[in-house]
Amino acid sequence: MNFIQQAYKGKNEWYHWVLTIMLVFFGWQVLGIIPLVMAGAAKSKDTNEFLKFMENSFMTAGLDKNFLLFLIVFTFFVGLIFLFIGVKYIHRRTITSLVTSRVKIDWKRFFYGFFVWGIIALVFSSIALLISPENFVWNFNATPFFILVAISFLFIPFQTSFEELLFRGYFMQGIGILAKNRWVPLLITSVVFGLLHGANPEVAKLGQITMVFYIGTGLFYGIVTLMDEGTEIALGLHAINNIVAAFFITTDWTVFQTDALYIDMSEPSVTWEMFLPVFVLYPIMLVIFSKKYGWKNWKEKLTGKIVAPVNLKENYRILEDIGTE
Repeated sequence: MNFIQQAYKGKNEWYHWVLTIMLVFFGWQVLGIIPLVMAGAAKSKDTNEFLKFMENSFMTAGLDKNFLLFLIVFTFFVGLIFLFIGVKYIHRRTITSLVTSRVKIDWKRFFYGFFVWGIIALVFSSIALLISPENFVWNFNATPFFILVAISFLFIPFQTSFEELLFRGYFMQGIGILAKNRWVPLLITSVVFGLLHGANPEVAKLGQITMVFYIGTGLFYGIVTLMDEGTEIALGLHAINNIVAAFFITTDWTVFQTDALYIDMSEPSVTWEMFLPVFVLYPIMLVIFSKKYGWKNWKEKLTGKIVAPVNLKENYRILEDIGTE
């Protein structure tokens, strides 16, 4: 069974999907956000300052940057747990089936994507520093920086895994078995993934042109997932991308405002650097992955039909007998 067909291993009536989505939203945007709201309320001097904290993506109220980053990531962690609960107990299928079509999760794929993109991200960030050193201020402060590094590597992967498993996992599979093909879920999840990032402060500063980057990135992760029949590589790519963004270079107007090594003091503007990943680096990465993992039949993998497995009833019987992992 291919990756999208993994959804057939569980229960797929419309209410299973609605209940799971509601459960995930409740965990992510209600329960998960409580510590963040409480911390903001405790730090705010009055109601107006608290409302400003809520309206500005939790970037005020004088919270320690590392503590704030942890609280934001915690909301995604809760959302991820509730996604797992929904898949396991509402859809009655394994967590592994949400992640990959393989018998078990291939962590080597995760770390390959993690390290390859990590090297590329660091190299191009360093090139930006060399080309325009006047735009950057050295910001190293040992204690907050090393705390930031620990938070970045230990907790940011929960945030990125939630996004990947929700979009490239849950929604990709759900829309795929509904549309009976691969291209519809690829396009829908990519566009929605991009649009949901429209609330990021980068969009307010640079305009809707930034959607090219966000939707393009979603499309890249989606292509990798469909070609590789699993989310492992995409999980690694997304994790290291956000980790590097958190600890290497920050600004006072991006979604990650941290105690990073450098602060970019340049005036926000749309430059070639925004389009470089989408139109140059992502295609190169696809070539690299296709060579390493022997990807073939691109048209079928990205646009082919999705049909229910012939042994679907047997799958249900097995699930009832042995439960889920």
